[in-house]
Amino acid sequence: MRLEAVGQRSETVRRANLSAIVRELHAGGPASRSELVARTGLTRSAIRGLIGELSAADLVAEERAEPAGVPGRPSPVVCLNPHGAVVLGLEIAVDSIAAAVVGLGGEVFERIRIDRRSGHTSVEAIAADLAELAAGLRARRPADEQLVGVGVAVVGVVRRSDGFVSMAPNLGWRDVPLGAALADALKVAVPISVANDADLGALVELRRGAAIGYQHVLFISGEYGVGGGLIVDGQPLTGAAGYGGEVGHLPVNPNGSPCRCGSVGCWETEIGEAALLRMAGRPTGGGRGEVDAMLLEAETGSPAALSALDHVGQWLGIGLAGLVNIFNPELIVLGGLFGRIHPFVGPVLEHELDRRALAAPRRLVRVVPAMLGVDAPLLGAAELAFEPLIADPAGWLVPRRRPLELASA
Repeated sequence: MRLEAVGQRSETVRRANLSAIVRELHAGGPASRSELVARTGLTRSAIRGLIGELSAADLVAEERAEPAGVPGRPSPVVCLNPHGAVVLGLEIAVDSIAAAVVGLGGEVFERIRIDRRSGHTSVEAIAADLAELAAGLRARRPADEQLVGVGVAVVGVVRRSDGFVSMAPNLGWRDVPLGAALADALKVAVPISVANDADLGALVELRRGAAIGYQHVLFISGEYGVGGGLIVDGQPLTGAAGYGGEVGHLPVNPNGSPCRCGSVGCWETEIGEAALLRMAGRPTGGGRGEVDAMLLEAETGSPAALSALDHVGQWLGIGLAGLVNIFNPELIVLGGLFGRIHPFVGPVLEHELDRRALAAPRRLVRVVPAMLGVDAPLLGAAELAFEPLIADPAGWLVPRRRPLELASA
């Protein structure tokens, strides 16, 4: 029994060490063995053996480094093989659906977004449309490409354990089994993970966007609705079941407008796309195209457009001030609509932060637009889909026969 327990502990350590290497390469990019020793704390001999296992499964490769202009031969660089494992990223937004095929390490191979009219659509219809998009993308990929997961971003309140959407007011959904519907439509034998779109925007901006290197990040994204994602100590904070981050439904104005969630005066009703377009005197259902037209008017000095942007910027700053006081982030990343309007609303937003946030946390925080734009939730869904592999690469280590071995067999 004692030997068996020792063996189990050794296997647990091996799995954790494989995970540490893959996670470091996935987030940090190619590295020499010496750099991996420094970043992971593993010994050189342990790194050598683990890299050998990952290489046999075609998950990593070692390549010759570029000369650094110093004497001596440069050390080989270990890099993930993006073709060794791929995922499907899917996104359900209010006025569009999207799909992407992404390789290990974050390389995007295929990406497509289809605009659609906002309105109530059944979960079965959305699942069927996403399955059709995904099938089209996968048909263009090599037949032997290994799909290891599916990640889904949705504009709703999601239970992460099974992808159950308790509420997505801007889609007209309540108590919808999205995860089960997607499993039926996609018919894939890999994990399907579903999460809120803003949570996934925060995740990908942390790993590949504006928040690289930060540990405490607040991501606020808006299109028709408003959502938020929070990173604390470098890890997503999503709450007990994944329902956290619904900042769009913070009650901020007791005399405000009714919200689709059933409440009154939610932050979303003051800063969302519909509020911006209504204040500018434009149709509220026009989506991104209508916002683009309004921003063109603002660039030419339209009083109505500039007044609407000032209104949204003021209320955006008011809400952010409260969140700064609560969470003390180092960085606020504005995604979606807010990233696009940041050049117009930045000064009034910063003014409200100066007025309303406590001085100490205010001094520490910067506000920047997202780097990954409208596709942040989609790419974040791909990051989510890689988590099972990254957390336990040992479960995917099936050695593959090399072309040379096949030729000589």
